[in-house]
Amino acid sequence: MPKNAAITATTTKRSTSFEPEVARAVGTVIRIVREAREFSQDGFALHAGVDRSYYGKLERGERQPTVGLLLRIAKALDVTGAELLAQAEALMDQPPSRRRTRS
Repeated sequence: MPKNAAITATTTKRSTSFEPEVARAVGTVIRIVREAREFSQDGFALHAGVDRSYYGKLERGERQPTVGLLLRIAKALDVTGAELLAQAEALMDQPPSRRRTRS
């Protein structure tokens, strides 16, 4: 066995803090709840105290919020962080063809 093959065979996948599927699901859920509350994206970002360009990236699933930011967004939406995460988890459990990604 070549020397590099042994290294490759024993190397495990490295941990990362960004999970694209989770980021997309959380972003979709916060967008759905925000729209149900009839907030514009910019208006809500201001209300929640989040930079509006960063908030847009959160909704698009390009960024993943920290726990603290998720709780701040939840409070501004008048829901709990647990409710947002439960909805995101339920969304992730749906087959991709049934996931609501646009309003």
